[in-house]
This record gives sequence, structure tokens and C-alpha cells, in this order.
Amino acid sequence: MSSLTLADVIEGLTGNRIQAASIISDVVIDSRQAQAGSLFVALPGEQTDGHQFVEQAFKQGAIAAITHQPVASLYDQGQTIEVGRTDPEQWASIVDNLPICIQVEDSLKGLQQLAAFWRNKFNPRIVGITGSVGKSTTKELVWAILSTRFKTLKSEGNYNNEIGLPLTLLNLNANHEYVVLEMGMYAIGEIELLCKIARPQMGVVTNVGPVHLERVGTMERIVQAKSELVQALPASSTSEPDTGGVAILNYDDPLVLPMAAKTQARVLTYGLSPKADLWAGDVVSAGLEGIRFVFHHGDETIHARIPLLGRHSVHNALRSALVGLEEGLAWEEIIAGLQALPSSSQLRLVATPGPNGSTVLDDTYNASPASTIAALNLLDDLVATKKIAVLRDMMELGSYEEEGHRKVGCRAAGIVDLLVVIGPRSKIAAEEARACGLNPSSILELENNEAAADYLTGILEPENIVLIKGSLSRKMSEIVSALTVTSSGPKKQKAI
Repeated sequence: MSSLTLADVIEGLTGNRIQAASIISDVVIDSRQAQAGSLFVALPGEQTDGHQFVEQAFKQGAIAAITHQPVASLYDQGQTIEVGRTDPEQWASIVDNLPICIQVEDSLKGLQQLAAFWRNKFNPRIVGITGSVGKSTTKELVWAILSTRFKTLKSEGNYNNEIGLPLTLLNLNANHEYVVLEMGMYAIGEIELLCKIARPQMGVVTNVGPVHLERVGTMERIVQAKSELVQALPASSTSEPDTGGVAILNYDDPLVLPMAAKTQARVLTYGLSPKADLWAGDVVSAGLEGIRFVFHHGDETIHARIPLLGRHSVHNALRSALVGLEEGLAWEEIIAGLQALPSSSQLRLVATPGPNGSTVLDDTYNASPASTIAALNLLDDLVATKKIAVLRDMMELGSYEEEGHRKVGCRAAGIVDLLVVIGPRSKIAAEEARACGLNPSSILELENNEAAADYLTGILEPENIVLIKGSLSRKMSEIVSALTVTSSGPKKQKAI
């Protein structure tokens, strides 16, 4: 197994290799996470600058730091390699006196350059996953399926950007046969950058919706940004059809399917249409027990029951299964992977016990109109003495803001017994819920999360189900924390 060494770090950043056998235990951007052998990358942030914490990282055991500003204590003592300035003949003596700083022009670009260098030392099959909704769940399921046979690395948590993806790749070693990478974006060109670093051979696109529309500007630009993944894939080979790039596209999404014309890779599709390469029929929600459906692939018909919440989750299962099929896995392995519930820290929707025998559906990771309506549809599938939705503003919708909130409000009107809204944008949803027939006495507008938690604690009864949903920046996990009941045993949790 190959481990990243200080010699690798210097070579990746400078192109020159010297004798420096010290093994890098991990790469961190938070000095509080530094330990013996860490490489600390000092990044500037909105609130603070990592350069202020280099010495703290060293105190905790880090042996090197990537910086783009001099750290006075090490610079004065000659423990800094200034790339492009320090004479390479001096490097060997500098690395004999750890810790050291490697000062580059831009520490973020240095991190990305090092990750690309390290990725190129190995030859894993890399799967990139992008889309507006469902990236994280798909990533977890693809990893679970591939891991039934192969040694597979995945991006953890929300490590899906220009910082997180490089950090994931720096965990790569010679044992890994596959890497599954989530790829997010806020602007045009970001996924293209991630692809230049990771060089994926397979790309999965989940869907396209008005997520980050405020930043990107138009739906056309969101499509353009998501298309960067399939455009970066290597061309398929006509002489060897099993080699080259593979694009896995959502047949049911009219903004995703046309991406087939934008890639040189071989295209496979999934969806609910029999025209897709892999499609599902007879989709039935089993409430908190998951979903049942039938896979159709060529002449094969496979009945499946998996612990994903909501009928919409069948698309997560389809695209993940199609990755497995393309990589040669048997249906038994694919179903086993789909039935392996990820850890709760990776879930996007979790059902947990609430006050007085109620159930809390925690879907507070993020929110868009599509994902919120999907969560409401799940609530509609469930049996409850009372169905409550607590909704807060969906952010970054740009010109789609009013329409998106109105669509959510109207859908909620046909499902909930009580609608609780927080924030000025969600008041639009409340207004539309009234217009769509929800009794005004069943709508409550509150000012903050604390007020919602206090109110719900007082009214929740046995077999009530309450959905908590809003953009991550709205911190609605505060409501969930206030309502969650800790039992003596493990919580029963299901995922989407």
C-alpha cells in the first residue's frame, strides 16, 4: 500500500523529488484536527484565515503546512521552502528539521495540484456524481454496491467541492479499485475543475433543478454547469465497447437526457420509462419500511425491496444499480448494496422518535422545491393521526423563488393537517396553501426555530408525524435536536 510522504508532497507541488521519508498521516484544513504526521493546508476563509493557525497545527503534531504567506517563526528559522525561490539544493537540509512550511503562490491551488498529482499515481475506476438533488444518497448507494466486491473510496459528508474533492483523493492508495466522488457546484467551470483533478471515467447525473439558481442565473446555465461532468469523460471505444467513458443519465429528466449529445462517452439511461436501459415499474411506498418496485433490464426482471423512503427514491436506486451493472456486478451484489443502510451521519432524511410517541422526519440537510415536494409526498404516503410540516425558506432560487415556494405550499395543502412556516419566503408557501384550500386555522407562521421547537413540543401526540425541512443555512436541525427523543436503544432510522 502506498502512503503519501513528505517527498510526495514536495514533488507534487514542485515537480522535484528529494529524499524525505516522513509519512503524512492525513491532510487537514482545520488545525484542531491536526495530529502526529498531519499535513495542514492553510486556506483563507470568509471568517478567518488558516495561516493564523499554522503554529497551532504544528503544536498538535503536524509536520508540514502548505501556505501562501510566510509563517514568521519558521521563515526566520529557515524552515520554509518557497517554491520558485528557495534553491532546491537547500531543500534536503530544510526537511531534516521538521516541521516545515511549503510556501506556494496559492494554497488552495497547491492542494488541488497535489491531489491531481497523487491521483495520477494510481489507476482506480473513478465515478463522478452530480445533479441538483440526490447526489449524496446516490454516492452512498454506489459506494455500498461497489464495496460488495471492490475496495472502494468515497467522498465523506459534503466533501464535494474544490476543497473536499482534493482532500478525498489524498486518501487514495494502491488498494483502492474504485473511487466514488460527489461533485457539487455554485458556478460555471467548477465541475470542470473537479474533473481535471479527478479524471473520472464514469459520470452519473441525477437531475437538474433550480438549486443555486440565484448564483448561476438561469436554468440553462445550471444545465451547462452539470454537463461539464459528461463532457469531461473519456471517449468510448468502438473497437472495445467495454472501455472508455460511460455517462449515466436520467431518462425522465428533460434537462438531463439531452446531455447525451454533449459527451463522447457511451451513454446509458435509467428511469421509469421502458425506453430507458434500466427502468423500474410497480413502485410502491411501504412507508417507513422503504419502497418496493421491479427492476427491468433487458430480459431481466428483478423484484426489490429496499430501505429508501419515498417513491421518488427509486431513481436513486436505479442510477446506483446501473453503475453496478455496468461494472459487472451480479444482481445479488447490487441488491445487497442497496439494502445496506448507510450510517446516519450520511443520510439526508432520517426518521427518529419524537415527543409523546410522535415521529420526526429530519430532512434538514438542504431544500429545493423538488426535494421538498418529494418529502411532502413521503409524508402523504405515511399513516399518522396528524401530519405536520415545518417548512423554512428555500434559498438561492433566484427568479424561481416565488414560484417554487408557491408550488410547495399548494402541495402541502393537499397533505398536511398543520403547516408551520418560518421566514419571509415561506410565508409565500403559506399564502399559496390557503389559496389551495388549506384551512387558515391549520397554518401557523412563526419567527424562528426556537419558537417552532417550543410549539411542537407542546402539541405533538402519539402517532403524529412531523416533517422538518428547509435550506441548510436555516439551521433547522436545531428544531430536530429539541424534539428528538433519545431511547435506551439505537434509534430506528431510514434513509433517502
